[in-house]
Amino acid sequence: MPARPAFTRRRAIGTGAAAAASAALLTPDSATAAARAATGGRATGKKPTIVLVHGGYADSSCWNAVITKLQSKGYPTIAGSNPLRGIPTDAPYVASLLDSISGPVVLVAHSMGGTVITNAAAGKSNVKALVYIAAFVPDVGETQGELIEKFPGSEVLPVSVPVPYTKPDGTTGTDLYLSKDGQPAFAADISPAAFRLLQAIQRPFDAASFTYPTRVAAWRTIPSWGLVAGRDKAIPPAAERWMYRRANFRRIVEVPTSSHVAMISHPRTTAKLILEAATASR
Repeated sequence: MPARPAFTRRRAIGTGAAAAASAALLTPDSATAAARAATGGRATGKKPTIVLVHGGYADSSCWNAVITKLQSKGYPTIAGSNPLRGIPTDAPYVASLLDSISGPVVLVAHSMGGTVITNAAAGKSNVKALVYIAAFVPDVGETQGELIEKFPGSEVLPVSVPVPYTKPDGTTGTDLYLSKDGQPAFAADISPAAFRLLQAIQRPFDAASFTYPTRVAAWRTIPSWGLVAGRDKAIPPAAERWMYRRANFRRIVEVPTSSHVAMISHPRTTAKLILEAATASR
């Protein structure tokens, strides 16, 4: 059994997302191609393109049920692939996807994806709204590790498995995987069968993601919306409320019975909030 990374229970981990299927990471070129294919390589008219960014333990398919609802309303959608390596890698990667899209964008994130979009959207004039779904909303200089320590209630670390891996420069990093015992802490309001699938096909995230400070805070200049998962045991609901209120979100919706994976267990409410932001941005 590999050694646990050197951080405290509440600091080391606070979040992850769950998915029903896995997908390979997009390269910058393929991300651009995917964006152009989704939008036809041109402006999408009055309706903005909705870009969805997943968090840890997940891939783009965690948004499947939400995407169906958004597309039924005629909104072009792209569920980008988040590398899950930390701000220095993840934010530029998502920013390059945003640059490839013609016309306005509503940028949505779950969990640690919130940290990514907070950094990636800064200075992007085409991003008209941000939507945070049970997500981190850091300010400049803050780390996810610091934010997860502000309030008690995160229970994910004991059900996370650290696995060492070799980085391109030859140094050793630590990936975090959700164990088979992780449902109560992470996705209590989906079926056991759905969780078994989710756990089997998960993508890990680099534990160092919790140590990188945020460089810019896009929510300071871009209108933002947020969903609080009332029974979240990854990012405590109190932390979500505090971050959203601090950022002066235009609207905060709370789902009292939701676990951390609100976009899976409550796709209708999630989609409704995203559509509200999209309508306001037009």
